[in-house]
Amino acid sequence: MLRLGLAPLLVLVLGVSLGAAFPHGSPGKGCRLSQYQSIAPEQRHAVDRMRQEFETTHKCNTKLFQRKWNAVNLPMSDRVLLVAAELNLTTAMLGLPAAPGFAELCREPLHFFRSAREAVQGCVDPSHQPSGRLRHWLHKLQNAMRAESTECLRATTIVHVLQVLDNLRCAALQAKC
Repeated sequence: MLRLGLAPLLVLVLGVSLGAAFPHGSPGKGCRLSQYQSIAPEQRHAVDRMRQEFETTHKCNTKLFQRKWNAVNLPMSDRVLLVAAELNLTTAMLGLPAAPGFAELCREPLHFFRSAREAVQGCVDPSHQPSGRLRHWLHKLQNAMRAESTECLRATTIVHVLQVLDNLRCAALQAKC
């Protein structure tokens, strides 16, 4: 079990969870989300191919990505915070050791998600307090990080990786989402 590697991931995700996004869609000086308004078809294809090739026999009970709301229902500041937390989780899970064939499939999506994570970090404003919906989801994420196995978190993240792409695009589109 890879539970030892979960502590640094928890610190990373909690760091973003406790911070937040730029208020009311006004990007900060280092905020570079416009490049993600349209995800290139080859990027989406690489991510989808990785997702389809992922094989897991591990079943888990976490419903981390099953929410009654979508990113579009959040204020812009919360959207960016949601995407930052999702990207931190996604890059951590894709960066875990994997079988050589699957590791090769993860290489391009991992590079893409790491670049997106860096761009989103420039949009995070530590003074913003997330809304109730997002605060509840961030708490759910923290609980899952403590309670679920790394294998479960990885499986859940990879299965829902296209949702992360859509949320990134929505945050980049701002009011047009």
